[in-house]
Amino acid sequence: MNQYLLAVQLDESTLPETAEEFDAQMARTGQVNDELRAAGAWVFVGGLAPAQASKVVRPDEGTTLVTDGPFAETKEHLGGFWVIRCDDFDQAVSWAQKCALACGSPIEVRPFNDPAEYRENL
Repeated sequence: MNQYLLAVQLDESTLPETAEEFDAQMARTGQVNDELRAAGAWVFVGGLAPAQASKVVRPDEGTTLVTDGPFAETKEHLGGFWVIRCDDFDQAVSWAQKCALACGSPIEVRPFNDPAEYRENL
């Protein structure tokens, strides 16, 4: 089985407006998490603090430079993610569709890299 990252692309300008909307979104997301567990696809899930809470660490001539985040100046940021196990990319996209409906945000689907395949493509 392959592993895939389902990355939540969160537009922080369109967060739920009320506690009730947030609770409903979390309930829907919890249902998808339960489905993932029951299907044996669950690996890990995590929600992230707002992008303003981040630091960016860049290599800089043998040392590092630490600046306040986020990395990119944009209204959309990584808001959370699922790591899932699936037979193939199409199955990962099917799970991403459920996740997008549950959390109300776009989901980017990316396969984890196989180091042997990566070297071949360099």
